[in-house]
Amino acid sequence: MEEMLEVVEGKVDWKGRSAFKQKHGGTKSSLLALVTYGFDQMANFALAVNLTTYFNTVMHLELADAANQLTNYMGTCYILSIPMAVLADTCLGRVKTVIISGCLEFLALILLMIQAHYPKLKPPLCNIFDKQSHCETVGGGNAALLYVPLYALAIGNAGIKAALPPHGADQFDEKDPKEAMQISSFFNQLLLGSSLGIAASLTLVVWIQDNKGWDWGFGVSSAAILFGIVMFVAGLPLYRMHIISGSNAIVQVLQVYVAATRNRNLVLPEDPADLYEIERDKEAVMEEDFLPHRNICRFLDKAAIQQTPCRQVETPEASSPWKLCTVTQVENAKVILSMIPIFCCTVNMSLCFAQLQTFSIQQGLTMDTKLTPSFKIPPASLTIIPVFFLIIMAPIYDKILVPFARKFTGIPTGITPLQRVGVGLVLSIISMAVAALVEVKRKGVARDHNMLDATPVLQPLPISTFWLSFQFFIFGIADLFAYVGLLDFFYSEAPKALKSVSTCFLWSSMGMGYFLSTIIVKVVNSATKGITKNGGWLIGNNINRNHLNLFYWLLSILSFINFFIYIFATQKYNYRNHKPAISAIDDRR
Repeated sequence: MEEMLEVVEGKVDWKGRSAFKQKHGGTKSSLLALVTYGFDQMANFALAVNLTTYFNTVMHLELADAANQLTNYMGTCYILSIPMAVLADTCLGRVKTVIISGCLEFLALILLMIQAHYPKLKPPLCNIFDKQSHCETVGGGNAALLYVPLYALAIGNAGIKAALPPHGADQFDEKDPKEAMQISSFFNQLLLGSSLGIAASLTLVVWIQDNKGWDWGFGVSSAAILFGIVMFVAGLPLYRMHIISGSNAIVQVLQVYVAATRNRNLVLPEDPADLYEIERDKEAVMEEDFLPHRNICRFLDKAAIQQTPCRQVETPEASSPWKLCTVTQVENAKVILSMIPIFCCTVNMSLCFAQLQTFSIQQGLTMDTKLTPSFKIPPASLTIIPVFFLIIMAPIYDKILVPFARKFTGIPTGITPLQRVGVGLVLSIISMAVAALVEVKRKGVARDHNMLDATPVLQPLPISTFWLSFQFFIFGIADLFAYVGLLDFFYSEAPKALKSVSTCFLWSSMGMGYFLSTIIVKVVNSATKGITKNGGWLIGNNINRNHLNLFYWLLSILSFINFFIYIFATQKYNYRNHKPAISAIDDRR
């Protein structure tokens, strides 16, 4: 019977035996990956928007410091996806990485729940908004109990981001035309599953955090990730698993940069054909696409010089991969290098989004949050606006707008990925400008009603928190264009060897944006220390007396300058193909 089963090349089952198309993988097993990812988003995303409040009101950090702690945490979540992807591909495998990361997240959330529950493990209750009170800031062993689990959670979250989407794609055979189409469907479903998990997090979990207590909030999050991991483990006998190769595309790119540096004193051959490349007849064995040599970034070609310092031909098999690389490796490294200017210009998007996750939430705490006479919406839940917009607009954009634009442009994707990112960058400029105008109105209401020193939540300003929805809505549109367009760009332009880790490029851009937010806040406070009564635009816990509107205007101006730099960078960039390929991935989380 087993002889009639079709073996899936390059995949094994959970016991290391050959994977069969009729028994392993497919839509059912990929569904378990979708469910796991959705529960992971449910467990974590509430922290991404509400943790500033926890740091500020429970751990008694100043508002700017609380915002910086959140952006540092978020930046770590995204940046660590790269080393976790390397670890998954070279050592652990994607399935083990998902399970270990999920368990790490569960333990971290349990520790945070314990700290939030017991008064001795956190600072004494204190009104942080009362200038006369001297609130104790978390420190000592309690600080360790806060930050160690928090960054363990970041490591676990990075592992899920790095390993789970590629594992879901592993359930389909890209060499089978029918299953190759299902890969595209899987990533579209992953975006939907992610959005549903985020929606549950921004409504249910945030409401529990604000109304039932942070211990209950962490408890629900830990239950969500536990359920997700149990579902994932239940599918072990069904999965197709990729074979651990011992190498990773990112590592191979790094080898080129190291080898080029080590060979910097060698002379490039006049004929590029003299550079090292594996034999063409090994292509079927290596399952690797050969990339032709291009006369750009020639200094990287030194990584493929087959010479020793004594001018003798070096045996490729005996050389270190950190000293001699193939032409294909070098060309992969050139592609990554040419993407860097685009990459740097998109970091600004996450810088702007970080403010919506931090300071905009604190604005909402001072405003009227009544949705009905008996129900108040948590300000952190306002971030569900761009999420709902993504859920609604993503299929509309794909099924209606793209075919319409295609008729005029002749481009398969309607507009190029770089044009799509450009639209998102323009909208982020507008979003920050609108945020500044809304803040001017909010402060005007506080001043006109003599409520500049009102206590947030307890003494809400007579202005609806839904005024903040304008900036969230505009950024939701920017999100649809920029992040998805950026992922489309990275995926379609990345060589075959790098497609499996292309999502890490996006997450790295987001991570750097969060870290840049921390730096910008500190620089702004230092630069404005002597020109404001508070000692800086964002110093202190009273947001009514801060200068958040000026900070938003600053970000809008920086985004405007960044956009023109982006235009210059895109004019210098040449697509690898004459027409951008349609991406098989439409996921940003």
